[in-house]
Amino acid sequence: MIETKAKIDIRPFASLGAANHGWLDAHHHFSFANYYDPARMGWGSIRVWNDDIIQPQTGFPPHPHSDMEIITYVRTGAITHQDSLGNKGRTVAGDVQVMSAGTGIRHSEYNLEDEPTTIFQIWIMPKRTGNAPSWGTKPFPKGDRSGDWQVLASGFDADADALPIRADARVLGTTLKAGESLSYRIGEGRHGYMVPATGRIEIDGLAVNARDGVAIGDGQLTTTAIEDSEIILVDSE
Repeated sequence: MIETKAKIDIRPFASLGAANHGWLDAHHHFSFANYYDPARMGWGSIRVWNDDIIQPQTGFPPHPHSDMEIITYVRTGAITHQDSLGNKGRTVAGDVQVMSAGTGIRHSEYNLEDEPTTIFQIWIMPKRTGNAPSWGTKPFPKGDRSGDWQVLASGFDADADALPIRADARVLGTTLKAGESLSYRIGEGRHGYMVPATGRIEIDGLAVNARDGVAIGDGQLTTTAIEDSEIILVDSE
């Protein structure tokens, strides 16, 4: 069987929606808040991918969500979460927190550190609505994903080591040293979206810089690190 190469659409960081609030410098891969682009309303079941820089001792005060799977990947610093279920936790760089908003939850997210915190916050549509809300966090040592894809959050029972989400999706991460390559196959009818948190990569011969977005159709792709790189990939329906 001959593998078909995945089609890719590179979305440079400079082309993303942007909103600088002083305490928050946000860039939006998809339409969000005051940024609207009808061509970027989502990708598959991925609805939001925000690239946020949160200044020290600031953050998002309590606010509600419902019927959305919200995954936060901390790139630098740490984020402190508190919610209406009584959960409270601090998630540090390289680690992940997941909130299944379900029937409704209020939460706050603050950077209580003395340095800026940078995060990717990813919203994925759930498979079903009306479930009870939940929250969880888990450490994922970067060494465990060196040169390979590690599943960080997943809606599939087979991914027992990942944080559970209620979506037909996986969130994966890898770190590649310069010159290393890694392949991945997006299944038929599915959607991939990849963002290098750091470094510079090449996908099937096309250069991608740190914080650029890459929308990926089904098929096989090979990612090669031009520089040491940290990469996040979502594979969704």
